[in-house]
Parts: sequence; C-alpha cells; structure tokens
Amino acid sequence: MEKSEIIEILSEWNFWKDTKETGIPRPGYCDEILDRLGLNKIVSVVGVRRSGKSTILKQVIGRLVGKTRKEDTLLVNLEERRWLRLDLNFLNRVYESYKEIIKPTNKPYIFLDEIQKLDEWERFVRSLNEKKEANVVITGSSSKLMSKELSSLLTGRTLDIEIFPLSFREYLGFRGINTQTEKDTLFSASEIKSHFREYLEFGGFPEIVLTKDAAYKHEILWKYFEDIISKDTVERFKIRNPEKIEVLAKYYLTNISALHTFNSISRFLKAPVETISRYSNNLETSRLIFFLKRFSFSVKEQENSPRKVYSIDHGLSNAIGFKFTEGLGKIAENIVFLELLRRGTKSKDMSMFYWKDSSGKEVDFIIKSGVKIAALIQVCWNLDDENTKKRELRSLLKASKKLKCKNLLVITEHLEDKEKVNGNEIIYKPLWKWLLSNQQS
Repeated sequence: MEKSEIIEILSEWNFWKDTKETGIPRPGYCDEILDRLGLNKIVSVVGVRRSGKSTILKQVIGRLVGKTRKEDTLLVNLEERRWLRLDLNFLNRVYESYKEIIKPTNKPYIFLDEIQKLDEWERFVRSLNEKKEANVVITGSSSKLMSKELSSLLTGRTLDIEIFPLSFREYLGFRGINTQTEKDTLFSASEIKSHFREYLEFGGFPEIVLTKDAAYKHEILWKYFEDIISKDTVERFKIRNPEKIEVLAKYYLTNISALHTFNSISRFLKAPVETISRYSNNLETSRLIFFLKRFSFSVKEQENSPRKVYSIDHGLSNAIGFKFTEGLGKIAENIVFLELLRRGTKSKDMSMFYWKDSSGKEVDFIIKSGVKIAALIQVCWNLDDENTKKRELRSLLKASKKLKCKNLLVITEHLEDKEKVNGNEIIYKPLWKWLLSNQQS
C-alpha cells in the first residue's frame, strides 16, 4: 500500500484536517489516561468489548489537540476494513508514512486501537517506548490484552486502565442529569429515581443506554454475549467444545450473586471438574464474569471455599439469564460489586471478599484496605419483612465482632436511616444514592 493511500485512510480517523465526533464525554477515564501520558510508559486501555474504549480514545485525542499540535497525534484503527494485511511491516509502514507526510514536530502521541488484530505488535510498541520516541496508548477487547500475557510481553512498561460499562453516575450524565454535587443530586432526586429503574433493567453498555427501543436493547445484548463467547473466549483459547462453554456462561449469568463450586457445576453440566475450572477461568479472563473469594485469614481456606460469581453488566444478565422482576436483589448485589470494583481500581490497597461462618451467616462484601478491614456491606433490597431484617443484621453484627470492624452499611431499595443495635451504629442507604456518593462504604 502506497504511503499516500495510508495517509488518506488515516485522515478519516484523525483530527489533522477537522474535528471529529467524540460522543458523550467520560471525563473520569479521559483524565486517568491523560495523567499517565508522558510518564514514559505504555498506557494499556483494556476492557470488555463495547464498553466504549475507542470513543474514549477519541475524547483523549480531542483534549490533546487543544494543548498540542494536531499533527502530533496519530490514531490507527486496526479494525479499518481497507487495511490489506495486518502485520509488523504494515505498522512500520504506517508510522513511516505518518512521519514523512504529516511531519510531527514534537514527541507524538500514538493510539493503536484494537491492537490484538495485529501479530507481533509488541515489538513495535516496545521499540518506540525504549527509544522514548513516542507516547503510546494501546487498546484491546481481546482477553489476550487482559491476561498475564500482556505483562510478560511488555514487562514493567505498561500502566493499565480498565474500562467498564457505564456507572450509574455516567449513565445519568448520558441522560443530561448533573450529579456533581449533593445539591445537584437532591434537586434531581425524583428524576434520578425514575431513571434508576431503567438502569436496573438494561445496564450500562453505552450503546444500550443510547438505544430507545427495549426489544432492540435485548437483541444488542444477546449479540454482545455471542461475540464475547465466540471472539474473546472460543477463538482466543481455542475451545474445542464451544457449546459447553456457552452453556456454562449462561449458567453463571443466570446465577449471579450466588455461591458456586466447580464440583457442583461439574455434576450439573455433566462435564469434568478440570474442564469447568478451565472454562471458568477463560470466561473471567474475557471479563464476562468475576469471581469473589471468601474472606479468611487462611489462604488455603480462601482458595478452597465456594466463590460468588458476578456479571460484567447486570443488563447482560437480565437479557441472557432471568426475568428482570424475579431477581432484583441479585441485580442490586451485582451492581454494588461492580461499583466497588470500579472504586477499587483507584486504590491499589483495596481488596474485597464475602464473609461466611460455619453456621451459615453471610455478609455480602468485606472491604479490606491494606491489612485493615475497612467496611462491611450487606445488600438487602427489601427490609419490609422483620424476620429478613433480623437475619441480615445478625450476620452483619457477628462479622463486625469477629473482624473488629465498626463501619457497617446496609444498602437497600428505599430505606435511608441510622440505628444503634447492640452498641453498633448501622447505616442504611438506598442503592441509587450510594452509587452517587464518593465513599467506598
């Protein structure tokens, strides 16, 4: 391919001659990427497919163009259908064409979108980084970029940022509702609560949020599921029995916020335990699901205990797994898990677990900050039944005593209150309001 032809194609994606549509801003992620640029590290932007990585890249470039020459930015979309052959020579040719024709005058910012499409890309990226020739950002949906392989390919050279589907705050931003301050939130409380019901049902994938037709939303979510299974799992891990891993994925999405063992699933699906274990790890690496370990001071007990499973997006679980109205408590718990996961990416010291004792008492989330237990969180969607409330509080209070933690939170559908129980203060907060708070608990 001639250099002039390469630049002609690239000009349609880049900001060299005109501004580009960059969609609804997601400033949190943009700020995070911009903060890491210039640190002489490769910024790796990963996440489940369709979470908005490509759009966020354009937003970052749009902000850079306001601070530097537009010619000092290069975006290469490796899903562009007109690229004839994706290999290392192609990438070198693109870079040579850019330097020769566009002529950057400063250290350029190079964005390589969907890098997993190209073999040996790491040699090109590593070379630019070692020579301090460019600031490089790579993105990918493939599980290869979200696995340990990336660390081995680019040892010590990457700063990773994971993109998730929209948080509830971002969702409201897409709806034009400002929640930056507590006053903004209170002024819009009625409108926020009406939108929360839709968020509960359809989740936070950007395209889903912007789609109005409910039936079409379900159709899109099914397509996402199929693509994650076929492209990010079956193809990536060379699965020889795709039907079995798809059944396993559907099983997990139908049973979110529940405890599982590979042995029990093995009996249910009539497959070897080793196969269930391997397929489960593949699905987690693809970011379709997450597993939460039980808290224990014994690492062996932690590893051998049942694990809770959560979905990357509760809307996906609703579409694939069960009827929305039948699983509100499970959905609420999944939403809390994802929000804690998002907040945890901002703090390297934070980790989370569930807690369960020998008598069956259980607490949904144990938040650990360094070596200290920082908070205990119980998700109770409906506390109208007094027996349910007593059962949930007994578990919370027992864990509080056992783990010596007094920061106790119960996340509910509507209830907002505080009460003293056996000398412990318990805070009740509606889920929608907790999601818009800045506290971890």
